Amino acid sequence: MDKTSRRQALRLGAALGGSLGAAAQEPRSLGRPLSAYGERSRFVKPVRATRVTKTPEAGSSSTPLADTFGIVTPSALHYERHHAGVPDIDPATHRLTIHGLVERPLVLTMDEIRRLPSASRIHFLECGGNSGSEWAAENGPTVQRSYGLASCSDWTGVPLRLLLDEVGLKPGAAWLIAEGADACRMQRSVPIVKALDDAMLAYGQNGEPLRPEQGFPLRLLTPGWEGNVQVKWLRRLDVTDQPYMTRDETSKYSDLMPDGKARIFTLPLEAKSVVTFPSGGHTLAGAGLYEITGLAWSGRGRVERVEVTLDGGRTWVDAKLDEPRLRLAFTRFRMPWRWDGRAAAIASRCTDESGYVQPTRAELIEARGTNSGYHFNGIKLWKISPDGSVTNVHA
Repeated sequence: MDKTSRRQALRLGAALGGSLGAAAQEPRSLGRPLSAYGERSRFVKPVRATRVTKTPEAGSSSTPLADTFGIVTPSALHYERHHAGVPDIDPATHRLTIHGLVERPLVLTMDEIRRLPSASRIHFLECGGNSGSEWAAENGPTVQRSYGLASCSDWTGVPLRLLLDEVGLKPGAAWLIAEGADACRMQRSVPIVKALDDAMLAYGQNGEPLRPEQGFPLRLLTPGWEGNVQVKWLRRLDVTDQPYMTRDETSKYSDLMPDGKARIFTLPLEAKSVVTFPSGGHTLAGAGLYEITGLAWSGRGRVERVEVTLDGGRTWVDAKLDEPRLRLAFTRFRMPWRWDGRAAAIASRCTDESGYVQPTRAELIEARGTNSGYHFNGIKLWKISPDGSVTNVHA
């Protein structure tokens, strides 16, 4: 050990010794008694940020991504998007109807659904409008405001294929129309190939029943696809030969292109990533060692690579990816960084198992223009000033 390292070790030892002495003299008292349902510490403050659109029942709340660890989002912090408020549904009276181009229509109770063979899988959900403000100049100041309409949970439910096998699909069955029990009767058209692949009728989230905001008692889960397709409070599946062309798959959740045409049914979400620390709103305490960390995901499959830039995109370095890396789920990435106190511009770039590479904002605008508020997956740049403050800027 050289003299400098020895001096640092001695200072650390002295500091620890003083801390231990102080801790030994702290007063002790009995803690609070047992509770029926666990609550987090009163010192933990992060909450969802809410945004109301037209009425109090229509709006969204975003996950504080910068304050979460690992890849699973706590149920109470999972993002929300509602079009007509949160219905109060008694599972004892709720029914799921499956009809249309089927041999044997069914009406199922929740007890009948829960007794069927089930599965649990970790998948992300992302609103098609997540990061929509990044198309324009008024981008969100924090990662919660700009990227917080994305979360990841451990979902439990019945594979939809099982029930479609039970009802028997008739020739010509190509789509199913999922309808919710909320006031607006949310409807989305889902290709039957997805329904027969990995779609799920979910009734559990992170080891307990769905929260009302997440569709209790039942929601459709179509992993890797935009959140609006994952119809909550699911009450009906109508098997058809064509899509219904509903409001939320034509005038909404579609992208108007520069030539006047519109991209519709852009269901699988493309590869995306964001640095969550340091990110907008943070202030670094001073030069020294930090860990850059963030999240990556893709509706095309598993995340294979995440690169990080410290100079605004001129050079890139591979980040470490936490295991396990699951398909259609968040992947946590990390990279140690010794900040020298000078200005920096950091961002991440994701590559998924299909070979798709997350584009820059400029590349997206060149391909699609700026007439959309949906499906933004461009590289997100954070600027770090010499005073340690971190702000949101465009790449």
